[in-house]
Formats: sequence, C-alpha cells, structure tokens
Amino acid sequence: MAALPRLVCASSLVLVVWAGFCSAVCVEVPSETEAVQGKHMKLLCISCMKREEVTASTVVEWFYRPEGGKDEPIYEYRKTNHEFPSRFSGRLQWNGSKDMQDVSITVLNVTLNDSGIYTCNITREFEFEIHRPLFTSSRLIHLTVVEEAGEDFTSVISEIMMYILLVFLTLWLLIEMVYCYRKVSKAEEAAQENATDYLAIPSENKENCAVPVEE
Repeated sequence: MAALPRLVCASSLVLVVWAGFCSAVCVEVPSETEAVQGKHMKLLCISCMKREEVTASTVVEWFYRPEGGKDEPIYEYRKTNHEFPSRFSGRLQWNGSKDMQDVSITVLNVTLNDSGIYTCNITREFEFEIHRPLFTSSRLIHLTVVEEAGEDFTSVISEIMMYILLVFLTLWLLIEMVYCYRKVSKAEEAAQENATDYLAIPSENKENCAVPVEE
C-alpha cells in the first residue's frame, strides 16, 4: 500500500515539471471546429515566434466565408482592435496574448448561421538591426454550429477509465484486507496451539522442565 502514495507523488512531480516546461514553449494547437448554438466559441489562432524574433510588429486579419460565398473581413488587429461591420457586429472579442503569439478571437452567442470557414492571417515585420523581414502565415478553421452539444468521446473514455481504476483499487484493497486478516488469524491460531500444548503438559513434567539453579 505504501507504493501507491509514492507512485502518486512521482506522477505529480512529472506533471509539474511537464507543465513548467510547456508553459515556456509556444505550441501551435489547432482550433476546435464545432460550436454550440448560444454558447461562446474561441477561434484559436497561434503563430509561434522564436526567441530572437520576439521584437516584431504584428498585424492580424480575420475573415469569414459562408458556404458558397466569398471572404469578408470581420476583425483586424493593427496596434488597436477594429471590428468590421458584419453579421458578427458586437459579437467578436479579442482573445490574444500580449506577446502576439496567440491572436485568437471569440465569437459570442454563436448562431447556426455562423457556420463556415474562418481565416486568420498574420503578418509580422521583424525589427532586426540590418534588415526588417516580413513573415506571413494563415490558419483556416472550418466551423460547424450545432443546436445541442454532443457527448464528447474523449470524456466518455476518460470516465470509463476512471471507473475501471476505482474498481481495480477497490479489489486490490479487498485482497490486501483478506491477506492481512488471514495472516493475523494464523498467528492467533499458532499462539493458541502453543498455549494449549503447554497446558496439556502434566504438572510434574512442568516441574522437571524447570532449570535447576546452582547454589
């Protein structure tokens, strides 16, 4: 049973080290592609920079294209935030980071008409001493809006694994209790047998068993 706390502590230490390592690293994670009607949806757009490229001016442009339609500008970040008149007017919120590696936006109160393709264009001008190179990148998000949230397959698997782990730990605990109970019972039976054997010896034999003391 003592091995379990050590295992938990070791796992926690690994998670802490892993989290500390990842917090200093920019990871270009893809955005989710399904939103629920009436909820808020973060359109994730991450474009990582290296350490030597941190000093740069960044321009971000967001476009929306409905099915069978054309791209239309909906949001822009150029030193300040600017929201273009569109079906999203009053429903877009900047959700980027200070270092401009995360340039995401959030759509508030998503509607079924918000399904479509969202494009995130990033333009960076790096401020080096000798030259000022430009870097451009794009991210496409194919968003589908549903009326109700479906059951997440990953959460179902996690829940099943949790129940399996609980059952396993319960069985392990029961086995340990049975083992300890049997061990204690055997020890008590052995002690009773020794006491019974001693009481069964005749009194004269007990006196003979005594060790004589020399004067």
